[in-house]
Parts: sequence; structure tokens; C-alpha cells
Amino acid sequence: MPVHLGAFGSSDPNFLKFLKQYGVEDVVGGYWMAPSVTARLTHAASLTGDAYWTVEDALGVRQTCEAAGLNLIGFENPAPSACWDRIKLGQPGRDGQIESLVKTVRNMGKAGVHVLGYNWMINPPDTARYSWRTSFDVPDRGGATAEAFDMERAKDLAPFYGREYSEEEFWTYYTYFIKAIIPACEEAGVRLAVHPDDPPVPRLGGIPRLFSSVASHDRALAIANSPASGLNFCLGNWTAMGIDTIAAIDHFGRRGQIIYGHAQGVRGAVPSFRECFLDESDCDFLGVIEALNTVGFDGPLCPAHYPSTIGDTKQQHHGNAFAFGYVRAMIQAALRTARQ
Repeated sequence: MPVHLGAFGSSDPNFLKFLKQYGVEDVVGGYWMAPSVTARLTHAASLTGDAYWTVEDALGVRQTCEAAGLNLIGFENPAPSACWDRIKLGQPGRDGQIESLVKTVRNMGKAGVHVLGYNWMINPPDTARYSWRTSFDVPDRGGATAEAFDMERAKDLAPFYGREYSEEEFWTYYTYFIKAIIPACEEAGVRLAVHPDDPPVPRLGGIPRLFSSVASHDRALAIANSPASGLNFCLGNWTAMGIDTIAAIDHFGRRGQIIYGHAQGVRGAVPSFRECFLDESDCDFLGVIEALNTVGFDGPLCPAHYPSTIGDTKQQHHGNAFAFGYVRAMIQAALRTARQ
């Protein structure tokens, strides 16, 4: 099966129906789809190994998606960022947080949910989101507003955690994590998909950003040394790296290491870029989809990160509908080209 359309799910049945109506096939879920899970995923519980999804939790979200005619492929960031902080910083308590994630992986496998998307970004304490921006209201087409990043405005940030961490230190912490969780993933039939750093800069607030190049992703995959380790190929961040994205797809895709992807529009590249509508992006979406099909990728692209427009909803029905139509058109165009 070639590239197809995915989306981020919701606990709202009407939103899931909306996704189906606009041609979405696969859904990526998370803790926001299961309020009963969210209440248990606290920082304190993560330290004792008790912040995890049960089989029933994961199966419930899967069945909710299937009732709307959608396939749940996996969970992205299945716990809040606070439940990963000790792991990424190499602090006491990381073993409990890893134990929580291992339990989640095992129960996901039993529930037939086979992808866990994650990242290695860490922002200041009590920051819920992972991506970092320096502007949130940059003018875009027709008065829409978008988010942007400019390293010049971020270069003097005080250390998020009181000191500067070295890159090799962070690789040591990453190695500890991946070696601990990979055996459980292999046993459960769950694949890990790492998201690139957003923004893909070398460091921010004293914290190294490991996943900002082809070489760094290669290093992580070599450390894991397992088919259970792969990539969430976020086109927004790969575009912002300023590299040959299609060459990167060929590099990782021929080895079967791209598990799913994000379709995000970005203009410019580090040290300064802004988000935008997909049709204004520097990314060659048609070329990307053709390249993904060529390497045998059979997962979804999930659009996200849209400019804010007049009259849109909190769930960005307008932004989603435009992006879904654009990506579906690119998918159909790529298939037509391949048949010629």
C-alpha cells in the first residue's frame, strides 16, 4: 500500500467522523484521547513505574477509532512530557519512568497498537509542548497568523535546567533509554518512531538537540540496532534542516526505517524559519510522496501545525480540511505519475 492520509485523533466521536469524511485512513492517538488515562499519567506516578496505559486503555481508543472507520496505528508521546524528564536528563527516577513506558509498550502490543512515536526534546519545567518557537503571530496569507523560530532571538536563553549539558552526555542518556526499552518493543511487536528536534538546532537553553541531521538519526538507529527502532519523518523539521529531504527519504526508506510521517509546511531553514500553509512550503510534497512510494513506504502522512485562520475551531477543522485535501491531491498525483 503506498503513502496514505493520516491524522491526529481525538476523543470526540464527531471529530473522528470528520476525519473519515475528509479521507483520513489512519489515526495517531495519544493520552488526550483517553481522559481516564491522563489522570494517572502524573510525574509522581511515572517515577514509581505506575504511569502507564493498560491493555483496556489502549484497546478502548483503538475500538473508538474503528467505530468511526479509522485505523489506529499508534500513540505519539503516550505520556505528558513530565513523565519523560528524568530519562532525558539522566536523573534519579529515570528507571521508574522507563518502567512505566515498558509497561505501556507491552500493553499496546497486547491491544494491537504497534507504533509508539516519541522525541528527545526537553524544554523548561512545566512546559507541556515540545516544539519551541520565538514568535506565535507572524503574518501569513490573507491575514492568517503562523508560528516562527529565529535563533538570533533564542541564542541567549538561560539554561533550562541550571547548567549546560554536553552532546555526548545526552547521547549517553539516550543509549541508556533505548537499550532498556528495545527488548520490550521487540517482544511486544511495537516499533519506536523518533521525531526530529523542533527546531532542529544544535542546542537550546543549555540542552543539546540530538536529532537535527541525517548523521544523528543514523547514530540513534545504530545504537538501537533493531528493526523496532525507526523514524517519524516530520517533513516540517526535515525541511527546516535545510537538507535534501528526498535524498534523506531514499537513505532511510530503503532500509525500512520510516514508520510514519508528519506533513507540515515550513518556509526557510535554521537558523530562521516559519510555518505556513502546505501549498506555500519549501517542501516538494509531490516529490516527497513519489520518493516515499519508490522506497516502498506504506504508512500515513499526518498533517499538522497550521496557520490560524478566521473562524476556525479549536480543533482547526478548517486547517485540517485544507491540509487533508492538499495531501490527498499529492497522493493521487503521485499514483497517476507512477502509472504513466
